[in-house]
Amino acid sequence: MNRDVLSTLSIPRKFYEDLFRETDGLKKRLERKSALGLCSGRVLATIFMEPSTRTRLSFQFAMTKLGGAVVDFGPLESTSTAKGETFEDSMRMIDGYSPDVIVVRSKLEGAARNAAEICSAPVINAGDGSNEHPTQAMLDLYTIQKTRGKIDGLKIGLMGDLAHSRTTSSISYGLDKFNHVTIYYIAPPELQIRSEVASLLKNVKVEKTDRYENVINDLDFLYVTRLQKERFNNTSEYEKLKGSYQLNRTSLSQFERLPFIMHPLPRVDELDPDLDKLPAAKYFEQAKNGVFVRAALLRRIISN
Repeated sequence: MNRDVLSTLSIPRKFYEDLFRETDGLKKRLERKSALGLCSGRVLATIFMEPSTRTRLSFQFAMTKLGGAVVDFGPLESTSTAKGETFEDSMRMIDGYSPDVIVVRSKLEGAARNAAEICSAPVINAGDGSNEHPTQAMLDLYTIQKTRGKIDGLKIGLMGDLAHSRTTSSISYGLDKFNHVTIYYIAPPELQIRSEVASLLKNVKVEKTDRYENVINDLDFLYVTRLQKERFNNTSEYEKLKGSYQLNRTSLSQFERLPFIMHPLPRVDELDPDLDKLPAAKYFEQAKNGVFVRAALLRRIISN
């Protein structure tokens, strides 16, 4: 893998294993000391052209905890993008300031790859439209590994708006690097996993259903996603599908056992807050892991 991180498809299993070991070591050090000097004098540029909380802040916290500096592009309305500057010109300008790493999020598919072709600095894809979100897959897989001690042989349910979700695309490609994994895609037909994503899976076993009740007792993890209103072209279609899946203690109480529940966040109404204190709820731990995983990734890129 080169220094750009653009797609989960190009990341081999060994990279995950090495990254998780590095993450464990950094996590222990950062739990003892709030900041390290591992990236002193280095600069991270965060270019978020689409709203973000966890991804943007976890990258910024990660770099700060490593002892580096962060320069943020800021909201679009305060940049020359509002005056009509093209994405390509913005990236050329930013790269000219010599950052050590650039993190890019955009609503446009392929934006990070476009940036990597322009920039000499390494580029990390922090989400490009409905396409991919590779560092989310890294922290998701790390959370699974830390929770169960393995990824091989697990049964993972991915539920919700799979058609528009970049996180479920990326975790699917990541899970495909492990052995004897089964992915259950749980969604109504209109929201099922895109055919171009499923066609690239070579190793995992794939099952599809529109009812989580059919498979929940078999699952090790249930990964829930929100309905992505901003990616619907038709408001009436969104309204029709809104609330397709809503989990709460009452709806889950009928099952013999609960899988661990994950969610990339933000949530809307698909996960009730009454689930938050259940031992099975892993989504806030998942978000916290984003700082440590991204810190390990940044250190790895910068030290190469």
